[in-house]
Amino acid sequence: MTREPLNQPPEIPPELDRWNWGAFLLNWIWGIGNSVFIALLMFVPLVNIVMFFVLGARGSRWAWRNRAWRDAEHFRSVQRKWAIAGVIVWVCAIGLGGATVVGLPAIMKNSDAYAMTMAAVRTDGAVKDALGGDIEAGFWINGSINVQTGGTGTAYLNFSITGNKGTGRAISHAVRTNGIWDLRVLVVYPEGTNVPLVLENKSNVSIPGAPQDL
Repeated sequence: MTREPLNQPPEIPPELDRWNWGAFLLNWIWGIGNSVFIALLMFVPLVNIVMFFVLGARGSRWAWRNRAWRDAEHFRSVQRKWAIAGVIVWVCAIGLGGATVVGLPAIMKNSDAYAMTMAAVRTDGAVKDALGGDIEAGFWINGSINVQTGGTGTAYLNFSITGNKGTGRAISHAVRTNGIWDLRVLVVYPEGTNVPLVLENKSNVSIPGAPQDL
């Protein structure tokens, strides 16, 4: 079997020795497709950060040397397709990440644990005195909600709240048993004071700064 000859001349023509967006954006995937296996260094921690830029700067030269191309136009056409594919992949990834950032708070706010927390905050007299009425939560909800099979689960929530008199932060812990949520701990920290408002503490956890642990 005769091997397909490599390009002549072996050195890349100057007009093709440019930044390679396909190599930069798709790194190791582009490397396998173009027989540039040094791109697999993308799997080495710390080295991978440098390899993004090394592949972008040197990728065209390595691809020209390691694969056979009919002519300069063939090389240019293939690398252009890699660049377009890289842009598509990154746009989709950024879009998915953005959708996750926007959608995660909405998912948290649709949970029963969040609804219980907000209902307790809005009806508590001490919270109304400190923050006023019309209490609303901020956009971002920190924490986690885990629901297992069999009706069990836990929820830890931490988010900002704002009333018509001031702002603060609500922190809650809820436990789900047999499909029913139970609010175990709920503390509100009004802004501008070091004294937290303990609305619920069935778990008897120590709450620094509270007048007394409930």
